[in-house]
Amino acid sequence: MKQPYPRYKFSGVHWLGDVPEHWDLVQLGRLGSFFKGGGGTKEDEIEGGFPCIRYGDLYTQHQFSIKRSRAGIAETSTSKYRRLRYGDLLFAGSGETIEEIGKSAVNLIKGPAYCGGDVIGFRPAVNVDATFFGYAADCHSAIYQKACMGRGVTVMHIYSSELKHLLIPLPPCEEQRAIAEFLDRETAKVDALVKRKQLLIDRLAEYRTGLITQTVTKGLPPDVSGAEGFDSSPPMKPSGVEWLGEVPEHWNVSSLGRLGLFFKGGGGTKEDEVEGGIPCVRYGDLYTQHEFHIRQSRAGISEDSTKKYRQLQFGDLLLAGSGETLNEIGKSAVNLIAGRAYCGGDVIVFRPICEIDATFLGYAADCLPAIYQKACMGRGVTVMHIYSSELKQLRMPIPPIDEQRAIGTFLDRQNERIETLISQVEGAIERLHEYRAALIAAAVTGKIDVRNYALIETEGSAA
Repeated sequence: MKQPYPRYKFSGVHWLGDVPEHWDLVQLGRLGSFFKGGGGTKEDEIEGGFPCIRYGDLYTQHQFSIKRSRAGIAETSTSKYRRLRYGDLLFAGSGETIEEIGKSAVNLIKGPAYCGGDVIGFRPAVNVDATFFGYAADCHSAIYQKACMGRGVTVMHIYSSELKHLLIPLPPCEEQRAIAEFLDRETAKVDALVKRKQLLIDRLAEYRTGLITQTVTKGLPPDVSGAEGFDSSPPMKPSGVEWLGEVPEHWNVSSLGRLGLFFKGGGGTKEDEVEGGIPCVRYGDLYTQHEFHIRQSRAGISEDSTKKYRQLQFGDLLLAGSGETLNEIGKSAVNLIAGRAYCGGDVIVFRPICEIDATFLGYAADCLPAIYQKACMGRGVTVMHIYSSELKQLRMPIPPIDEQRAIGTFLDRQNERIETLISQVEGAIERLHEYRAALIAAAVTGKIDVRNYALIETEGSAA
């Protein structure tokens, strides 16, 4: 059980409260000096080059410490960059939100390393433990202070003139090392738990993908509610499509172009969006908001703007006309919005002209075989595109309508169950992250005394 320190004193700042009596509270500017990161561009990056940290990496790659770099630069490019020392603290000079401005991590790379532009560096001139420093400069209390220092509207900025006032609770060096070792051990345990839970989410997602693909191409499992009235082991026939294999003998296999008509989405911009407006689906929403089905929209548009857009019907299939990778090109979802709805540009709309269950269509058009076909249809280099002329050739197994409805109902039920499990695991991960952040904040601000705990752990390992 982690205990508080025996004696405390008021820190002098209300948001921090009390700190251990023998600790100091020091402004960062009194502990060393600031420097600016270097310039250069991503074109300087090469495989196996000298480690280089860019400001964006502080948001995406590093938390509290930097032990390896995402990218390297050629020796001939190093003159453009700021060379780092072990223990230098790096701050991101700009960011998208006030909550993340000044995200920081300490350099623990041994050997030559560099940083790019829009990085604010701090080099300690006093003896401090580098790992402790990394935790202390980006714990909750430090994030709160940096948020108060941020400036800007669309892009936030922070400067060394503000960062020099960042207050750091500072215990003696030996105690700093004990806290750092404690946090390294405890956060590693939490990270291992998070990794296992994330693996569970990945497996649930893989199971769902497999279940959907199996059901929309082979039929309902024989032992489930809703399968009554359907042959549990129907005779199979070759589909005529190599990637699809066999399908139930009484099913058809048809190209999408024979099942309906294609339309282009409308134009318009995000400036047309209004709160509480008429539902409008943009192509990017198909990647970020919708999976298989669209039951509500992220945004709405004003009545005056609707003439720029394509009006949708219930059951229309929407496909993204462009994307970043072959695996995501043509990402699709079927419109299940009751009432008026529209779509924006770079959306391809497929409207069935024969009887197809909308729920079944949503699953069938974005199962693994469909994704594989759409990937083969994609064109482009930096941005991939897909067109209705190719999508007309998309081949899908089509069971009788009653069976389509039963499959849609079954998959909705299973998908909801899996989503609930995933949500529960995600909640557990979020709580672990909160515990991790709270533990770091408590240790580096002296709310808990981990000195004896660290000693016991070390002795236990030795024994």
